[in-house]
Formats: sequence, C-alpha cells, structure tokens
Amino acid sequence: MDITEFWVIVDAARLGAATLPGDLREAVATALTDQLAATSKQTILEYQERFDELHAAIYRWDVWAAAYLIGGGCSDDSFMDFRAGLIAQGRDWYERAALSPDSLADHPDVIAGARKRHDWALFCESANYAGPNAYERVSGDEDDCTFYNFKEFQAARTPAEPIDMGEDFDFDDAAEMHTRLPRLAALYLRPKTS
Repeated sequence: MDITEFWVIVDAARLGAATLPGDLREAVATALTDQLAATSKQTILEYQERFDELHAAIYRWDVWAAAYLIGGGCSDDSFMDFRAGLIAQGRDWYERAALSPDSLADHPDVIAGARKRHDWALFCESANYAGPNAYERVSGDEDDCTFYNFKEFQAARTPAEPIDMGEDFDFDDAAEMHTRLPRLAALYLRPKTS
C-alpha cells in the first residue's frame, strides 16, 4: 500500500464517520476499523505499516509542544493519542501539522477547544487501534497473534535508527512557547492577571 492509498482509506473513514452518532473523533476511529475490516489481513497489515511510519514521522518536540498547549499538558501516552488523532484528521491536516505544528491554530476543533477550555481537541486514543481491531475482526480470533508477530518481524528487519526529535525546549516556559508556537500560544496561554 502506498501513501496515497493509505490516505484514501482515512478519508473514506472520515466521510463514513459523518453518519455515525457521538463524538466525531471516536466515530472516525470506528469507521476506520469498519472500513479496514471489510478488506483483507494483508491490506490491514499494510495500512498499519503506513500508520506506524506517519506516527513516527511526527514524533518531534515541536509537535509535542503543540499537543502540550492543546491538551493543557501531554504525557508520553497522550502524545501517542495526539499523533493518532492527527492522522485521523486526514492528509491535509496531518501534512500541515508536520510542516508547521503552529498551523493547528487554524483547526476548528482547536479553536473551539481553546474557547471552551477543553483539552481533548485532536487527541484520539482509539485511532491507534483501528488496525489491530480490524485485524482481530477479520481473523475471527482474539488470540490470533499474527498482527503483532508481523509488527515484531517488521521492527526486527528494519534496524532502529536514532530518532531526531529536533531541538528540545521547555514547554512550561511561556515566552519560549510564544516564540516557537506563537499562534497556538496566543490561543492557549492567557496572560496572568494580577
């Protein structure tokens, strides 16, 4: 599966999610699982391989800082959910955020989250599990370890390269955040009143 095919699957799931009840982020993850489950085990494994590549590509300090602002803090696990949520937003938002995390200040959910003081915008834990959940559905066996064995095989055959996360900086330093992510900082970091 090439990257274009991957994004076609995500975009189709986003369209399908519009018809599902409840939170749109969760609806996208459900639609994605449903769409993948209608394919083959091989397609699901190929989808997961692309997902993992995209997920790793935005494992960077600047993206983490954006998640930290949007989420009012961001642990390791939450950062996994944020990156999965970015992928579930589709190609356009993913590529915009990868190029400039501060561009997320234009995302409607981020704007609404800042206004309402919600810290959930773009975070979507269940998007991490669309591939495994679909694979389990297709195999019909909860104990089928093929999916995870494949992932271990892929990891073993591809030597791990050191991750370049870019320059680390203090997320709790308001001046630094205003310098690096000025638009997101303007949305989320309110000046302290005396």
